[in-house]
Amino acid sequence: MNQKLTESKIISASLLRLRMRSPFFATLALFAKFIPTESMPTAATDGKDIFYNPNFLQSLTTPQQDGLILHEVLHAALLHVLRRGVRDKEAWNIAADIVVNGIICQQGYFELPEGVIRDRNLEHLSVEEIYELLPQQEKKYCLGICDLSGDVPADVRGERLSPDRSPNSQDRLSEAKKAELESHWQNAMQQAAVIARTTNQGTLPAGMDRELGALDRSQLDWRSYLWRYLVKTPTDYTEFDRRFIGRGLYLETLQGESVKVYVAVDTSGSIDSKLLKMFLSEVHGILNSYPHLECELYYADADLYGAYELNPDSEIPVPKGGGGTSFVPFFNKISQEWDGMTTAVCVYLTDGYGTFPNSAPELPVLWVVTPGGLDLTRFPFGETVRLLSV
Repeated sequence: MNQKLTESKIISASLLRLRMRSPFFATLALFAKFIPTESMPTAATDGKDIFYNPNFLQSLTTPQQDGLILHEVLHAALLHVLRRGVRDKEAWNIAADIVVNGIICQQGYFELPEGVIRDRNLEHLSVEEIYELLPQQEKKYCLGICDLSGDVPADVRGERLSPDRSPNSQDRLSEAKKAELESHWQNAMQQAAVIARTTNQGTLPAGMDRELGALDRSQLDWRSYLWRYLVKTPTDYTEFDRRFIGRGLYLETLQGESVKVYVAVDTSGSIDSKLLKMFLSEVHGILNSYPHLECELYYADADLYGAYELNPDSEIPVPKGGGGTSFVPFFNKISQEWDGMTTAVCVYLTDGYGTFPNSAPELPVLWVVTPGGLDLTRFPFGETVRLLSV
C-alpha cells in the first residue's frame, strides 16, 4: 500500500511539474491512465494507457521521471502504436523513439534515462520517414526494450488490446478500437492546442510540426493519392469505376477524353533504386488500367533527359543524371510542349531540394516527395504527398 502511495505521489508530482513547464503536454497526459506493473522492466504504452515498472520509476531522478512519463504519453498521443501497421516492430519503435526523444530534448527542461536513442540528423522527420531511412543507416542503435505494443502485461491486461504475443498482434486491432483510439487522442490534441493558445505559451512545442502533419487524416496513402490525381481531371465523370472499389480507391470513369501525363524523376542522386522502382511500377499500373492516359517520362537533375514514351508494354528506360537539382528545365520544356488544349498534368518524384521556377506552371502539379525530403508545406506550388513504402 505504501509503495502504491509512493508511486501515485511520483506520478502526481510529475504531472504537476509538467503542467508548470508545458500546458500542452500536461493536457495530453490527462488523457492517459498510468498503471504500475512488474511484468516489464521499464515502461510501455498500448496506445492509450501507460504501464510502468515502479522500481524503475523510483530509480530515476526527478527530471528523468518527467521525461519518461512524457516519452510514453507522446507515443500514445501521436498514435505510434496504430501507425505502425504491418511494419517491423523493433525498427518502428526505434524510429518512434528518435522522434519522441528529439521532441523532449528540444524543450530544454526535461531529461531522459541514460542510454536512450537520439539522432539529431533524423529527429525532425516523421516516424514513417525515419523508418524508411533506417535501413540506410549503420546499425548503431541498441534498443533496450520495445515500448510500443498491443502486448499488455497479463497482470494488467483485462480487456485491453490484442492480448496475444505474436509479432503482428497489433495488426488485428478491430476497426472500432482503432477509431476509438484515434478519436480519444484527436480530442486530446484539440484540447491541448486550445490550452496552448489560451496561455502565454501561445504556440505548439518545438518539434511537433512534422508529426502532427503525419496525423492529418486527409493525407492519403501516396498510391491512392497518385491514382486519384491522374484520373481526376477537369472532365466531368459519370459513374464509379467498380474495378477499384475492392482496393478502397473510389475512382471514377472518364467520358473518353485523353489525358497527357508528364512524369519527371529526380536523378540527382537523392532517390534510391527501390523508391524509383516502386514509384514507376505504380505509374505503370495506372497506365495499364486507364488507356486514355498518355505518359511522357523525363529524368532530371540540373539538365533534362527524355522524353520517353511510357505505356503498359514499355520497359522502364535506364535513369540518366547524377548532377545537381533544378526543376526549371522540366517545367520550361512542358510549357513549350503543351498545346494549351489537351488536358494534362505533371507528376514530379523528388526529395524537393533544388531550384524551383520563379512562377508556377499553368498545368496542375503533384510532387511525390521521398522520405527525408523537403517539408511538404515548403513547395511553392502544386499538391504534395510523401512517398512511403507502407
